[in-house]
Amino acid sequence: MITDECINCGACEPECPNNAIYEGGANWQFAEGTGFQGAGVHPTVGEVQAETENEPGSMDVYYIAHSKCTECVGFHDEPQCAAVCPVDCCVDDPDHVESEEVLLAKKAFMHL
Repeated sequence: MITDECINCGACEPECPNNAIYEGGANWQFAEGTGFQGAGVHPTVGEVQAETENEPGSMDVYYIAHSKCTECVGFHDEPQCAAVCPVDCCVDDPDHVESEEVLLAKKAFMHL
């Protein structure tokens, strides 16, 4: 997650391999930055449409769309958002703890 200490620098956004990081107030889609198209059954949220506009996770600061985030598992050794954040506001979200198996399933779902 991205905490309220975010300074809106945007350093994290281009580092995300799933395009799961968005500017505050921006809607998001599963299709953005992934290979997912059409409809499918997401490993954690069920039936989704690739082009559906989802509500922003925050209106004020950058946020992470949790259902797209894989914590960089399958791409990098550590979450890239946390590695580049100049104020250390990209941290583990205690409300969204997922196993490596689930994170890899999300990656497989989005990147066919």
